[in-house]
Amino acid sequence: MTPEPKEVDALEILVLVDNLTDSLSSNPANVQPEWSVLLTGGKLRVLAGSNICCAHHGLSMLLIATLGGKKRTLLFDAGPAAATFERNAEILGVDFAGIEAVVLSHGHWDHAGGLLAAVEAIARARGHKSFACYVHPGMFRQRATRRPDGQLYVNELVPDPARLENAGARVINTRDPQSVADGAFQVSGEIARVTSYEAGVPNHLSRSADGTSWEPDPLIMDERFVSVNVKGKGQFVFSACSHAGLINVLTHARLAFPSVPLYGAMGGLHLSGINERVIPQTVADLKKFGLKFLAPGHCTGWRALSQMAREFGDELVPSAVGKQYRL
Repeated sequence: MTPEPKEVDALEILVLVDNLTDSLSSNPANVQPEWSVLLTGGKLRVLAGSNICCAHHGLSMLLIATLGGKKRTLLFDAGPAAATFERNAEILGVDFAGIEAVVLSHGHWDHAGGLLAAVEAIARARGHKSFACYVHPGMFRQRATRRPDGQLYVNELVPDPARLENAGARVINTRDPQSVADGAFQVSGEIARVTSYEAGVPNHLSRSADGTSWEPDPLIMDERFVSVNVKGKGQFVFSACSHAGLINVLTHARLAFPSVPLYGAMGGLHLSGINERVIPQTVADLKKFGLKFLAPGHCTGWRALSQMAREFGDELVPSAVGKQYRL
């Protein structure tokens, strides 16, 4: 059994990239929308398009945990493109020197397109002081999705470990779970598939080892989640795309740390498109976990968000670019 994760005294989440921008909707007291974040931090003097973040199909989050009086910072994914990541990070005033680890959730372009630029920025800011970049060996095969007409959307390749090393990272390329930043963050291993209805992405493909053909790859087994044990609350789980299915993710997190209750979850839930058919089962089973905080974003989809809003009420606080959450 994995040792119980350390409790962090506080957790701050800053959304660097997400599909949605929303500074007008109301939020609970512990969540600030982008414009408020920028105004409070003195980074917004005039409201203008050039002074605010850009939404883009993808996800990147900065996780800042307070452990033993010290800030421990992890970058979880880097969005779809260097330009978006760099623009938003500059506007939000990201302290790259404070980032001591990077985790890539899985091998898709909308999470890894800005990764090389992020690693280079961290290396420069840290004066090339060592920092870890956690990846999975299955992330580096080329992927695609098959359209109903048979054509393929071919994905951009993820930067390989050698390129990440050359950019300044110390690459940890493993399938195994990892404890990061003195135990402030827990990175899962491969997520067990135990539900009957969370079948991944049926039209997802990967290149064969010899590069001559495409092979079915519905389960996307390289995906991992990050969990943080927040004092007085419990596990807060970050699931960037939930290709494994959110119920499988939360079940895995609960089994990994059975003594730590589940408190909340955040990220892309992948209940859009072909997976809209499992929204009813997902929402019904999600209610059984008794989460106190749920922040879906990225690939969740408006149909799932609408149903969750009806079922979860004030426990639901959707993600958007530039938002800051404090737990």
